[in-house]
Amino acid sequence: MIEPSEAEFSAENGPQLTPELAIANLQSSDLSLRYYAAWWLGKYRVKERAAVDGLIAALEDEADRTELGGYPLRRNAARALGKLGDRQAVPGLIKCLECEDFYVREAAAQSLEMLRDKTATPALIKLLDGGVAQAVQEPGRPHLVQPYEAVLEALGAVGATEAIPLIQPFLQHPVPRVQCAAARAMYQLTQEPVYGELLVKVLEGNDLNLRRVALGDLGAIGYLAAAEAIANAKAENSFKLIALKGLLEHQIPESNALSISDSAIRVMNLMDSLL
Repeated sequence: MIEPSEAEFSAENGPQLTPELAIANLQSSDLSLRYYAAWWLGKYRVKERAAVDGLIAALEDEADRTELGGYPLRRNAARALGKLGDRQAVPGLIKCLECEDFYVREAAAQSLEMLRDKTATPALIKLLDGGVAQAVQEPGRPHLVQPYEAVLEALGAVGATEAIPLIQPFLQHPVPRVQCAAARAMYQLTQEPVYGELLVKVLEGNDLNLRRVALGDLGAIGYLAAAEAIANAKAENSFKLIALKGLLEHQIPESNALSISDSAIRVMNLMDSLL
């Protein structure tokens, strides 16, 4: 089966769905309808019990396979479940971390990061087996043997402080994006500014894509000291605004959204300057 990209799923050329029809399509004999339904349910945050249950069941699908052995439906289901925010998906996503399909493992780790359930910690740590020495390119494939970026970010998000000694060596991994993921996780787990500053330093580099990654990481960890560096980074304003929004969300507690600190006002002023 040739996997369609998300870009193809538009209102103009995709089937017109309702939540009920999308849920029903998860059981369709047409694999393309099932694949699209899983994507659609995540895209539109359909949190109905039947949607979550159907997507969890799709994590074990055996019908939708690629010539290289991948599981496209499992990938989409794993991605969707993170967006729906239902922790009942956690056991199924943890099981997906053992899937032979790299992209299923990656999607599962990314969704476990969103769900922030610490019970995933042991399974995520297992993917770091062998450390940096084993974190090499998969022969004949365009990726490493494990989805290290997603795993490191998930460990940071779930608060897996026990993984700190395993994460820290990845700051020296030869792939810069993995280094960024390690710095992001280390800051989340320790709150030590040195790790935030590693990401700030990336903003000074020559690689635009890497600068975009660092902007996303700084916003995700809410590293306030990077506010001005974010605003002045050589990147599109859209990326900078998203990063500053992340900082702002860390500065305004949900329990007291009316209480705005001087730091929050500073970030909002920087955002205004980019509009």
